[in-house]
Amino acid sequence: MAEDKKRTRQPNGRSSIYQSKDGKWHGRVTVGIRDDGRPDRRHVERKTRAEVTSAVRELEKQRDSGTMRKAGRAWTVEAWLTHWVDTIAPLAVNENTMVGYGVAVRKHLIPALGAHRLDKLGPEHIERFYGRMQADGRRAGTIHQIHRTFRTSLNEAVRRGHLAMNPVRLAKAPRLREEEVEPYTVEEVQSLLRAADNRRNSARWAVALSLGLRQGEALGLKWADVDLSRGVLMVRRSRRRPRYAHGCGDTCGRKAGYCPQRQRTNPETADTKSRAGRRAVGLPSQLVDLLRTHRSKQEAERAAAGDDWTEQGWLFATTTGRGTSPRTDYDDWKELLDDAKVRDGRLHDARHTAATVLLILGVSERAVMGLMGWSTTAMAARYQHMVDTVRNEVAERVDGLIWKSPGDRPDDGDAEALVPAN
Repeated sequence: MAEDKKRTRQPNGRSSIYQSKDGKWHGRVTVGIRDDGRPDRRHVERKTRAEVTSAVRELEKQRDSGTMRKAGRAWTVEAWLTHWVDTIAPLAVNENTMVGYGVAVRKHLIPALGAHRLDKLGPEHIERFYGRMQADGRRAGTIHQIHRTFRTSLNEAVRRGHLAMNPVRLAKAPRLREEEVEPYTVEEVQSLLRAADNRRNSARWAVALSLGLRQGEALGLKWADVDLSRGVLMVRRSRRRPRYAHGCGDTCGRKAGYCPQRQRTNPETADTKSRAGRRAVGLPSQLVDLLRTHRSKQEAERAAAGDDWTEQGWLFATTTGRGTSPRTDYDDWKELLDDAKVRDGRLHDARHTAATVLLILGVSERAVMGLMGWSTTAMAARYQHMVDTVRNEVAERVDGLIWKSPGDRPDDGDAEALVPAN
């Protein structure tokens, strides 16, 4: 019996089991190397030899399968999320994505789940959190955005060995209803273009409705990106929404964006969001004419502004030559809808319109992806379900154009306005 209790030295790296003087059984397992180069030896303590043997076997199993948590003090959810959003995530994603990450982490995840130990967090904790958000009236889309952020963060914890398995991958997020895409009809597009003719920077809206550029892409265009002789436009950058910090030391009692001494903290533009977003887009001949007219009007504005003009080369500039802010652009869009007596809609719906028309005209999915700057076919698939409905409208127009008498045909200009891009 005494021989069983005797502790003998095991070869280096071998697990050991022994009984201490107080009668408890101990096990030690080498599971790897610490950051400082020393062996990472884990310790377990149980009442019986059978129990400690089972615990040792479990540690060995985790070590051999690569699911062993790294040594050191266990992370809490709050500590890990804070570390990830402050240190790791900014190295891999753009600034706009970081804004979404920050809201999900600091406003939602840390207050609700931050006190949990990271390795003790289970899918049930996460699902109850989602349930509370639903009960508070949060939209499924908001919860899914939080779910994706949380999953990305804990995937990194797994990759670095701080977590054996990602519980977010097991948790069920609320069912997400895909928003119905509602492109503008042909008549609505024509009404918008006619109303835009009476407004400053009218070519801005022709670009939106015919080429489907994102708002930031359109506002980030410079004249150097446009070759009117070849009929080609290059999308290279995107205008960012401004973010501000206090310039008064946070003494004004207002939010940073309303501080009288506010200071912008992010650059005006950034490279487009993906490699697919950097692209060449063909210009319809009618749009080339509109842009030539737009250039002439801008040159007249430059002459009228005199010394107040700041030459920065923007395609759609303010009356003093500076870039147009996304907020001003949004307000102009809403005013245009009102002037044209067209149903209210998002500026992004103009992009939906251009994409849908391209698919209706039979442009290949791969070519549409290139023109719209999509990186996956999933985006094109969102538009397919509506193509049959709108195709009927186009067919009726073709029928009227070919078989009706010349006096009943629409003007060539109206028909040409329907063609978005090559």
